[in-house]
Amino acid sequence: MIFTGPRPRVHVPETTFTAYILRQAEQYPDRLAAVDIDGENGHTYGQLASAVRRAATGLHARGFGKGDVLALLAPNVPAYPIAFHAAALAGGTVVVLNPLDTADDLTAHLNDTGARLLVTMPSEVVKAAAVTARTKVEEIIVFGEAEGATSFSALLTDGVPPEPAVDPAHDVVAVLHSSGSTGYPKGVLLTHRNMIANVLQTSLVAPLDERETVLAVPPFHHAFGLIMTMNASLLQGATLVTMPRFDPEAYLNAIQDHRVTRLYVVPTIAVLLAKSPLVDRYDLSSLRSIVSGGAALDPGTAELCRRRLGVSIGQGYGLTEALVSFMQLADPVASGSVGPNSPNIECKIVDITTGNELGHNQDGEVLIRGPHVMKGYLNAPEATAKVLEPDGFLHTGDLGHVDENGELFLVDRIKELIKYKGQQVSPVELEAVLMSHPKVTDAAVIGVPDEEASEIPKGFVVTGEPVTPKEIMAFVAERVAPYKKIRRIEFIDQIPRTPVGKIERRSLLARERTGR
Repeated sequence: MIFTGPRPRVHVPETTFTAYILRQAEQYPDRLAAVDIDGENGHTYGQLASAVRRAATGLHARGFGKGDVLALLAPNVPAYPIAFHAAALAGGTVVVLNPLDTADDLTAHLNDTGARLLVTMPSEVVKAAAVTARTKVEEIIVFGEAEGATSFSALLTDGVPPEPAVDPAHDVVAVLHSSGSTGYPKGVLLTHRNMIANVLQTSLVAPLDERETVLAVPPFHHAFGLIMTMNASLLQGATLVTMPRFDPEAYLNAIQDHRVTRLYVVPTIAVLLAKSPLVDRYDLSSLRSIVSGGAALDPGTAELCRRRLGVSIGQGYGLTEALVSFMQLADPVASGSVGPNSPNIECKIVDITTGNELGHNQDGEVLIRGPHVMKGYLNAPEATAKVLEPDGFLHTGDLGHVDENGELFLVDRIKELIKYKGQQVSPVELEAVLMSHPKVTDAAVIGVPDEEASEIPKGFVVTGEPVTPKEIMAFVAERVAPYKKIRRIEFIDQIPRTPVGKIERRSLLARERTGR
């Protein structure tokens, strides 16, 4: 049984992603497109469109074009969309990178994508130089000025911007990294058409008008930030207020000072808004709506936000591979759901053992099909074949059901990824690090609930000789990005495994719930 939503299908324009965004932007050239929270750096839509074209011309003059990859390693800043769309307009592909990732992770991503250029911040130049020394990156470009790097402003060149021949349905415009069903990072390939469908769907299920102001906190290297927050807002003519890193008081102050109307949040920020006494110190009366993503939002927290702030709040569901697949309606029938299908999206629920299609209120794996579904994984045809069916349905790895009202309820994560403050953390990766400790003989990692972070990684460890939890956590912390750190350790006599050697994480989760 294939489930569809209440919203009508819409046409996805056959054009390039940047042409789609800029065409909309030209309707309001004098409106502020993006500004930092200090109000010191920003640009109008007219300036945005001009800078994108001039930077694309400069990239073209450097020989950058179709088949080339530009890497973006930066926090949320007003110039981020300029660099992204300049590379896209030149016919290239953009790989967006997490500044918190380790040097080894960044090196691997640059080598996997074959990036030629790296755009970053002056503060990251030393790290970038060390990383790119082990890659084929030819030039480091910075927003601003830094010794040993080219200023992004030097790219801005007058002239006729390039017009490469692009096939929107097949040519990849963005590469984002998702841990995928096996837990190892994979490059998710999104075509021009995928990206257009994503922002178009966002504009329909979470609409903005051109008078709105959006506080851009979700990282632009994440699908939630790149698609829903940055590009869907630009599509609709809203103003982005960029925040490079989250700080509770600076966040609340930015809402007050910039008269922010829309927030995109992860559940940990929703908890702050619902419960923190800090909120009472600021005037947040400009807020109209909140969209939550990245992890499941507790219905009680949503209701507290709704009552305290007087706003509408809803959550959606999607993956890096297929964002904005479901979104709550303005008046959700069931607060615990993630809403009905977005426009153009088909869903089916299949038995996780037999693969047979299921009906209403029957739990199974959630499969999704639509124009937003990724082209595939980078350099990973076997992994792609495992999740993409020949008929276009994507295996999400999530367990859930669709009720009689057409709303999706997520029950469990088959994929077992840990959602730490909106970031995806792979248990498999952390287990490998734990197993490299000389005193550890076996290990398993699960996510355990945490009010502030949604989930935190907890390690279960079997040791061959005495060692403290503090020593083990420090050992892991030295080898992974900060958001991947193990926050708790429990020593155990034996890791529960299946007859074929797979970790029985459900047993560990049950042990955690019962406290034994």
